[in-house]
Amino acid sequence: MPPLQDRLAAELNAARKAQDKALTLVLGTILSDTKNREIELKRALTDDDVIDVLRKGVKRRRESVEAYEKGGRAELAAQEAAEVVVLERYLPAMASEDDIRDAVRAAIAAGASGVGPVMGAVMPQFKGRADGGMINRVVREELGKSE
Repeated sequence: MPPLQDRLAAELNAARKAQDKALTLVLGTILSDTKNREIELKRALTDDDVIDVLRKGVKRRRESVEAYEKGGRAELAAQEAAEVVVLERYLPAMASEDDIRDAVRAAIAAGASGVGPVMGAVMPQFKGRADGGMINRVVREELGKSE
């Protein structure tokens, strides 16, 4: 399978040929972000690096959706939400809450007792596959049960 950055570039070219302006804009922006990250790191990006760039792009767009909705700009919020859907196609599958809960229980059973130690044990297992907020919520729920 080709590197993720190459797949993005190929799909950008296809979108340009198809004259799909929305897809061209989203992919062009993300590829620009990857180039900037490459310059910042002074090395070629791995797929994990590209996934981090994609996650930041998704997060930024979700924040924009909230801001536009608060400002009563439904059409702009819908456009940003559509971009989120496009970018999420390139991200690995997210971990389920049950998987996270099992890992949290295992960390607690292994002796981690506070939120910090449990988060420290669980977060690396789900890097890029789960939202930190959800993991934190599950950790607090499970620690609340064990006390």
